Amino acid sequence: MSPELLGFVLLGTFFVAIFAGFPIAFTLLFLSLGAGYLAFGDVVFYLSVLHTSGLMKEQVLVAVPLFIFMGYLLEEGGLMERLFHALRLLFGPVPGSLYVAVLLTATIFGIAAGTVGATVAVVGIMAAPTMTRAGYDARLSAGAITAGGSLGILIPPSVMLIVMGPMMGVPVVELYAGAFGPGFLLAAIFIVWTVVRCAINPRLGPPLSREARALPTRTLLSELTFGMFPHLVLTVVTLGPILAGMATPTEAAGVGVVGTVLMALAYRTLTWERLKRAVISTAEQSSMMFFLAVASNIFGAVFTRLGSATLLTETLVNLPLPPMGTLLVVMLLIFLLGWPFEWPTIVFVFVPLLQPAIMALHFDPLWFAVLVAVNFQTTFLSPPLATAAYYLKAVAPGWTLTDIHRGMAEFMVLQMVGLLLVMAFPAIGLWFPHWLYGK
Repeated sequence: MSPELLGFVLLGTFFVAIFAGFPIAFTLLFLSLGAGYLAFGDVVFYLSVLHTSGLMKEQVLVAVPLFIFMGYLLEEGGLMERLFHALRLLFGPVPGSLYVAVLLTATIFGIAAGTVGATVAVVGIMAAPTMTRAGYDARLSAGAITAGGSLGILIPPSVMLIVMGPMMGVPVVELYAGAFGPGFLLAAIFIVWTVVRCAINPRLGPPLSREARALPTRTLLSELTFGMFPHLVLTVVTLGPILAGMATPTEAAGVGVVGTVLMALAYRTLTWERLKRAVISTAEQSSMMFFLAVASNIFGAVFTRLGSATLLTETLVNLPLPPMGTLLVVMLLIFLLGWPFEWPTIVFVFVPLLQPAIMALHFDPLWFAVLVAVNFQTTFLSPPLATAAYYLKAVAPGWTLTDIHRGMAEFMVLQMVGLLLVMAFPAIGLWFPHWLYGK
């Protein structure tokens, strides 16, 4: 058996093992070491040490647990309730006002938190009971909460973007700047869609009654101010220095964590028990992600040394398609991979295999990275995993998984529309970083 063929056998075995229920990280590690030892003996162990050491020297990855911790602190600290309540009253006269409030709250919280689980859980706890009492459609409500929550993985300071930057050879600061346009575009698409649907069919989401939104203007402005203040401060102290080049993502994440703790203490919402839960959850998620990163790095090194990666690149480049057609094929592959796999697996395992073909066709690497990030957002809404559904189901037990999945499918189509718009108009993702950094 040729080395190249052995590489594809390794990849096929990995798929079989994953669908059989084996853990992804351990499967990657053992298959890589086994195939590598079979192909080039003891060298595979030296190769593993070399690539693991190189990955662990990526200083920007230190920001990952810090931003995850920041998200859990915001979740446990309960800093969103006043903002949601104020937005709900502010947009009360609008058809589907609760959908608008949910999507805006999720977008703002996503900027501060940068994680999906925390955003979906917090917004679900606040909004699901209110939507049910207001007679809102369960499917559209579930879709709005999960789709809005998934924006946290795309809009900076996203944990996913921090991981993607080093893996794709793109500066994290440029990737942050490039993700703003698509992130806000998707938020706008979601809001317009829900408002238009409710204007056509008011039973899906009636406006808030005049009695329900009867609140003095001064009180409403106070609620908006106190709701926005923590997130505005956190955005300024984290994203501002990163985009201005004054601090690395790691340094800004550290400041953000301290700021979140101080905010939660000032609002008297953070207890010792909540802090303990945030620390444990951060340790669990971070260790899982880093172990997967090490295992997939070893897998990629073995796959490349076998020559299979070169063969895959040549095959994609030589497809009888124009460059944009090949890009569409790669985007479709990533979209389909999002059905059985979560984004860390795709980032660490599959993107390094597909990216060389795109680079060989001379596409802008930053634009490609932004497209991949938008594509990854659909993984939270894609069955059978669709992790956002389970985050929501845990806090909204009154909604069935069937209704949640159907609502998510509607917004997944809207996400694909957003992806196609970014492909058709690259300036959506490139204008801001080019303007910011003079490229």
